[in-house]
Amino acid sequence: MNLAATIDHTLLRPEQSTRPRIEQLCREAIEYGFASVCVLPRWVPLAVEMLAGTPIPVCSVVGFPLGGNLPHTKRAEAAHVLDVGARELDMVLDIAALKSGDDAAVLGDIVGVVTLAHERGAIVKVIVECGALDEAEKIRAAELVSRAGADFIKTSTGFGYGGATIEDVRLLRSHVAPSVKVKASGGIRTREQALALLDAGADRLGTSAGVAIVTGNVAQTAAY
Repeated sequence: MNLAATIDHTLLRPEQSTRPRIEQLCREAIEYGFASVCVLPRWVPLAVEMLAGTPIPVCSVVGFPLGGNLPHTKRAEAAHVLDVGARELDMVLDIAALKSGDDAAVLGDIVGVVTLAHERGAIVKVIVECGALDEAEKIRAAELVSRAGADFIKTSTGFGYGGATIEDVRLLRSHVAPSVKVKASGGIRTREQALALLDAGADRLGTSAGVAIVTGNVAQTAAY
């Protein structure tokens, strides 16, 4: 298995997202062949410039990390990062709407971003923040993400509600449409964790510890 090719090499912590570290992130993505580089919207142009001429796409976030932005705000944010070169979007589902039972609002929110992205040849990963949901809510989220035509369902933002678990990956995999892939994210720090999540059904991993995972050098985990 080409483990690096399953990893979105990620740096989203605002206190760590300095220009030198984003540049390092991109150099590492080229060196190890990661699936994408995932950065805050402000750094998309820099990442696009550094990855020009490589097959590595730039990913950015929409409605991150809380998901409570209005649908037109998310769509505008998505349009902006696509305009400056992002080709993958990780958007946060409207958790408040889901918990309020407003499935129509959740669906419409996702469809708005998915439609825009697909028109421009980009893909969308919908973050459902499993740590904030009960099992029934996770299942509803999986069904709504499938109905919206998103490309991936993603377990978590990694900001405050816990990270990826094998149980959540299995649950989401069993309830999304066959066309929807699963991205595990949050707290993935070792090769063993990464392989276990992939074995459970994840197709992509989001982590800031990609170099440590592929090299086995745990000391590199602290780089971000």
